[in-house]
Amino acid sequence: MTFILIYVTHPSKPEAIRITSDLMNNRLIACANYFPVESMFWYEGFLTHSDEYVTIYKTKSENWEIVKSTIEKTHKSTIPCIIKLATVDANASYESWIQSETNPSSI
Repeated sequence: MTFILIYVTHPSKPEAIRITSDLMNNRLIACANYFPVESMFWYEGFLTHSDEYVTIYKTKSENWEIVKSTIEKTHKSTIPCIIKLATVDANASYESWIQSETNPSSI
């Protein structure tokens, strides 16, 4: 079995929690980690420094499109950062847990 990690940045902790809760309640992800980061990026011609929150979501590969579209619909940023990290492997028991916990049709 394999699964994916999805890396997303958010403008604030409440925003990260809101989107994460939505994904969890719809059983689209099995787990999420979120933490503060400092970012630097170009935006509208200016070098920008920003405090943000990053989430790392763990889910089945087949959930990628629905997770991505759900985030795009609800994210407050004009250009949200939503990155799928290539299929990853973990210990068998953890992979089985992710498979069993990410079943949107069960809600």
